Amino acid sequence: MGHLEAIKIFTRVAETNSFSKTADLLDLPRGTVSRTIQTLEEQLGVRLLSRSTRQVSVTDAGRIYYECCVKLLADLSEAEAALSSTQSVPSGTVRVDTSGTIAKALIVPSLHEFFGKYPNIEVRLGLADRNIDLIQEGVDCVIRAGALEESSLVARRIGEARIVTCASRDYLRTRGVPESLEDLKNHWAVNYVSARTGKLLPFEFGANGKQVKLTLPSKLSANEGTAYIDAGVRGFGIIQPSRYLVTELLKDGVLQEILPTFRCSPIPLSIVYPHRSFINSATRAFTDWITKICHRNPDLRG
Repeated sequence: MGHLEAIKIFTRVAETNSFSKTADLLDLPRGTVSRTIQTLEEQLGVRLLSRSTRQVSVTDAGRIYYECCVKLLADLSEAEAALSSTQSVPSGTVRVDTSGTIAKALIVPSLHEFFGKYPNIEVRLGLADRNIDLIQEGVDCVIRAGALEESSLVARRIGEARIVTCASRDYLRTRGVPESLEDLKNHWAVNYVSARTGKLLPFEFGANGKQVKLTLPSKLSANEGTAYIDAGVRGFGIIQPSRYLVTELLKDGVLQEILPTFRCSPIPLSIVYPHRSFINSATRAFTDWITKICHRNPDLRG
């Protein structure tokens, strides 16, 4: 095994604190990972990792070497990116985690375009509306809506999602169309519960230059976007989704926008990378492509 591959294996072990996890993520035998680290330590003449029966941890020397390796891999990635447009075709696998609603509305409908441009890339979509450990789960990037928590991860803003307040036509025929925020006290809502925090998210409305937060009465709540929108379609109450998720439903008249003059602030849409700087050509190609998809969408421009 070459020295560069050994460096990549070491950085992954340092990040996961596990030979087994690294072996799974890199699709290598565990013995290969262990022998590679041992050989690397013998070549350097220092102990990079401390082993015990329960865990693996990085030594002081290992931490210094890890930072150097991350910089080396980042420089290599930038060099490869500079050459890729003229000399190489991006290839490999990109592992993307996002919510089911984002995948359905934004990614999957346009993937024919992506595969036409990058036939040598495989996309693996993981669907979960929750925080995950990108390194531990072997994910290359995550696409998330909303404010991001402070972390060592690197985030890139790719859009600003417009929000729409709407309900099914059947619901509005039965309950009436609200004309003011005061009218909402006579209506039901489908409330959204954050799968990450477990907290109920209030409705937001722009009024008199301020953002007003209201918790509306509800018989039904959901913590997943597809079910949330479906509940609105089926007439369980008013919903407040990102507009790009329900564009076709609004166009077809399945849902009807209400209170258009009380719009709330847009929601940021971001793509997040692990702390490590090395990004393979497949990930770079995918993230650049999905950014362009967002920029083309009028409902993702704030």
